[in-house]
Amino acid sequence: MTAAPPRSGPAVNALLTGLVAFQAISTDLYLASLPTMQRVFATDEARVQLTLSVFLLGSALMQLAYGPISDRFGRRPVLRFAIALYVAASLACALAPTIETLILFRLLQAIGSCAGVTLGRAVARDLYAPVVAARVLAYMASAMALAPIVGPMLGSWMTVAFGWQANFLFLAGFGAICLIGLYTLLDETNLKPDPTALDPKRLVANYASLLSDRVFVGYALAVTLAYCGIFSFISGSSFTLINVLGLPTEQFGFCFGAAAAGYSAGALMAGRLIQRFGIERMVIVGTSLSATFGLLGAALAWAGIANVFAVVLPFIVVMIGIGFTLPAGIAGAIGPYPRMAGAASAMVGFLQLGIAAAVGAGVGHILDDTTRPMMTAIAVVSVAGFATFWLLVLRMPRKSSPG
Repeated sequence: MTAAPPRSGPAVNALLTGLVAFQAISTDLYLASLPTMQRVFATDEARVQLTLSVFLLGSALMQLAYGPISDRFGRRPVLRFAIALYVAASLACALAPTIETLILFRLLQAIGSCAGVTLGRAVARDLYAPVVAARVLAYMASAMALAPIVGPMLGSWMTVAFGWQANFLFLAGFGAICLIGLYTLLDETNLKPDPTALDPKRLVANYASLLSDRVFVGYALAVTLAYCGIFSFISGSSFTLINVLGLPTEQFGFCFGAAAAGYSAGALMAGRLIQRFGIERMVIVGTSLSATFGLLGAALAWAGIANVFAVVLPFIVVMIGIGFTLPAGIAGAIGPYPRMAGAASAMVGFLQLGIAAAVGAGVGHILDDTTRPMMTAIAVVSVAGFATFWLLVLRMPRKSSPG
């Protein structure tokens, strides 16, 4: 008797959107509270920034494990364990008595959350063909943008009304809802588990084959450097807008939400256009937009034009470009590898989060009383994303590019 295929459709896609959103909501929700946490814990900006960078670093490292484990044992049991850990760690973050303790629990929170991102993408690849998966990922990204739109606004309000701890209690509740969805909605989608996926030699060979594929690396770096642009803003925006430009804390969420709306618009347009124009063109349009307006934002900062509009408006267009780049780039990277979709998604996530963690820590150390450090970092990574994609993918024979 043939087993029924795993369920797909709107309810499953909504759950996948929630899983992929773990990373965004876990960073964006509490951004407005970073200056408050600095005062409460009597520490410096760089130490508070570690709650972001450690989260990304932990996520990057664990993705390398979650991908192959899910290729071997299935997506569903790994997701259930990881999201349960996330809920417990989120509650512990709310109770942290010192900044060092909070950093430790953020690491545990990261270990749980990164399974949602890695395996949510892998599930999408399990269920759909590459170009269809890219469209689904684009629509998921558009819906997922509600997290950074609503998150900072909600986080700003909760910080003012209830204190910074309320943000982590909210995250625990969000994780609990997704955990219920994993038990009630998600079937196992890895229908052909690879019994050799955790063999050390095979594991090394799989990752080596990915990193030796110039097209995979080109798409992965386009995704990585696009996310570095987002994380440069995440790392520096609350300090730059609130401390440098004097924006009230309760208004910070609206500025961040406007940028996230740009991402949502870009992802929505990509979802509508990707089957007509292909994955490759979506990435080149996205990286071109981000590079152009990243340079414009940096030029305004170095010209001494320091106001909220000179920071936020160019970054909105950068985010439109990122909305094109991320879902198409992810699909372009993992699409050719259906037998090791978990490992391919994990490697993309490792590069994305590991490099972004380093960029975020760097931004935290170079922040000053101007807008120049953050805007320059956004420009540099955006231009690098365009350049690496052009060199590694566009210069390859056309047949080597998926989509």
